[in-house]
Amino acid sequence: MFIRQQVVAITIAVIIFITIIELVRRRKLKEEYSWLWLVTGGGLFVFAVWSDLLKAVTRFIGAGISTSTIFFFGIIFLIVLNLYFSIVISSFANQIKNLGQELALLKKKVQK
Repeated sequence: MFIRQQVVAITIAVIIFITIIELVRRRKLKEEYSWLWLVTGGGLFVFAVWSDLLKAVTRFIGAGISTSTIFFFGIIFLIVLNLYFSIVISSFANQIKNLGQELALLKKKVQK
């Protein structure tokens, strides 16, 4: 990896870390959602600092070039992110259903 690419990747990783920590600090992002972004920033930082690891992972998964590996992990990240938010949305849907049922029961009690 060229030094300019390393500097850009490290800078992006640091910006991700700072942004996520600042969003959590300002209560714009819940801690439970920040872990995935922090892991992503950490992975990017590790691959930027230790480019031999990126090359080894590229050889291990059978990709032709390192950018293919980065895109592969980007797609995996998006799949995990979608799965995680699908789980959260499903949980919220169940909570909303339960709250609606409780509200209906309470309205029935109040009417009596």
